[in-house]
Amino acid sequence: MKTLFLQAPSFDGFDGGAGSRYQAKREIKSFWYPTWLAQPAAMVPDSRVLDAPADEISVEESLKIAADYDLVIIHTSTPSFPTDAKFAELLKERKPNVIVGLVGAKVAVDPTGSLTASKAIDFVAREEFDYTCKEVAEGRPFESITGITYRLADGTVQHNPPRAMIENMDDLPFVAPIYKRDLKISNYFIGYLNYPYVSIYTGRGCRSKCTFCLWPQTVGGHRYRTRSAANVLAEAKWIKENMPEVKELMFDDDTFTDSSNMERVHEIARGLGAMGWTWSCNAKANVPYESLKIMKENGLRLLLVGYESGDDQILHNIKKGLRTDIARRFTEDCRKLGVTIHGTFILGLPGETKETIDKTIQFAKEINPHTIQVSLAAPYPGTALYKQAVENNWLKENEAVNLVNDKGVQLALIEYPHLSKQEIFHGVEKFYRAFYFRPSKIWEIVKEMLTSWDMMKRRLREGVEFFRFLHAHEA
Repeated sequence: MKTLFLQAPSFDGFDGGAGSRYQAKREIKSFWYPTWLAQPAAMVPDSRVLDAPADEISVEESLKIAADYDLVIIHTSTPSFPTDAKFAELLKERKPNVIVGLVGAKVAVDPTGSLTASKAIDFVAREEFDYTCKEVAEGRPFESITGITYRLADGTVQHNPPRAMIENMDDLPFVAPIYKRDLKISNYFIGYLNYPYVSIYTGRGCRSKCTFCLWPQTVGGHRYRTRSAANVLAEAKWIKENMPEVKELMFDDDTFTDSSNMERVHEIARGLGAMGWTWSCNAKANVPYESLKIMKENGLRLLLVGYESGDDQILHNIKKGLRTDIARRFTEDCRKLGVTIHGTFILGLPGETKETIDKTIQFAKEINPHTIQVSLAAPYPGTALYKQAVENNWLKENEAVNLVNDKGVQLALIEYPHLSKQEIFHGVEKFYRAFYFRPSKIWEIVKEMLTSWDMMKRRLREGVEFFRFLHAHEA
């Protein structure tokens, strides 16, 4: 079947592509690549990926494009699900015989509720859905496809057996050729990455048990299944030769630097260094100095590090598997080596108080990553955090649909007897102001702006967006 893989139009600047952590509008408009759609698209001949939010394509224009396809597979999430389902309904009105399927963590944890939410949805794909999408596109009967939920003729819901995890990750085709074929590379920008960038996965799953993190608990699992170093380097070489405008390669694995994986990391790093790549990755704040040194000497520029909190009890509560003293030492090692850090923090996690918010702000100022992102604890259905919040009456069941407001801005949903939603929500603005409005940090950013005219323009644009974000949080 002629197949469209669709990131449907939703909120302006809504980064649904950041599937594992942060499905909302960011403080500064930014877009991750829709890798989870590009991967199955690479397995379906003559398919297309359409990323409507990044391309700023309207609902009407998206409908016109989608109506030209026999099968439309939409990546959805808890916040975007209502608008995604509405898009499916509008598409069915225009082309009743089109088959519409939904993929993503939302439908993986609630296949029945997702399917029955709208008659316009023909099936949902649970678990890892790459081969599921391929088999649907091949026209196989639904009853023969593992990993899907669909309706029988009498309207009852049928759950087929689960699909097995992909064990040999090298069997998956490269996603970069799909990026080049279907996407506008210039649309994808992240404040802390060199522009233009490309992000890919070198593996799936995460051995960490963080209670809030969505995809390891719903789709990817807690076994880290990796591509071989040779396979990763072959894709890096393809990007270097076919997308020469790309200035940075980002490895978006949940924890690229997992301790079980360091020899492979060293091999990949040395290969990237030989090609002249500048690259970045997600890392836990416990990478040994020796490994950081090998990575830095072979092109590593930046690490995206989830610190989450400056309070050790909160880190224990969320099963982070990390202490602040280890994080401090790691951060100092990065500073010695010249590795830039983009640090991420979360407010409102179990154990949060007014005092721990202040403690985390102080911790962030002390370790001083180059840039930060401050999020609100997001209790996605399917996570241990969601279950814990419901059981303790910190959150009303099924209220997680309100993770964002009508403009796609993240909301505080969890609250405690001693700490209200409003206090947690406004803690984000307080955090940003305390971190960025320091003379030393302002001078650090000004110096960066003076390095080039492109950086000057970029930081000025981001500054305008950032002040708008702060103003929204004051409201």
